[in-house]
Amino acid sequence: MARFNSSLRPLPPSEEIGPRFESHVSGVDYGALDNLVGYAVRRAQILVYEDFLQALAPWDITPPRFSALVLIARNPGMKQTDLAHLLGIARSGVVVLTDGLEALGYVRRVSSKTDRRAYMLELTPAGSKAISAIEGAVLEHDARVSSRLSQSEKSKLIQLLAKLGPVGEQE
Repeated sequence: MARFNSSLRPLPPSEEIGPRFESHVSGVDYGALDNLVGYAVRRAQILVYEDFLQALAPWDITPPRFSALVLIARNPGMKQTDLAHLLGIARSGVVVLTDGLEALGYVRRVSSKTDRRAYMLELTPAGSKAISAIEGAVLEHDARVSSRLSQSEKSKLIQLLAKLGPVGEQE
């Protein structure tokens, strides 16, 4: 299945994923970058993102689309504004995200019975059918990208990453 850009036009195959990212090239002096948490997280994120896109290409699912699908599936009747808040994106961004999931046939908007200005989101029958296979592919992807970590290390990494953020916003 073809991947799409933000206006839902197919990308040429050469632009789908691009050249493989190298997180650290030997012979290059990275200076202070090698000691920055944000830089290390970003390098890892790029590698994980590339693998995710390849693993989920059959469904044309990106990380934001997957997150939205899971939240919609687990929280029937969720409003678009609530989804935007949970994903940390603008309301206009969730409209584009929802448009993409609708175009794929996975999600539909339903008028709210309590607020005529709002739409609730729900999976379509195709979305309900696809979510199990999509989640399975994501679990395989996650196992692959974290395969060099023990279960204890993986749990600890998730706990440590949850602690990142501006001072004063941590628990």
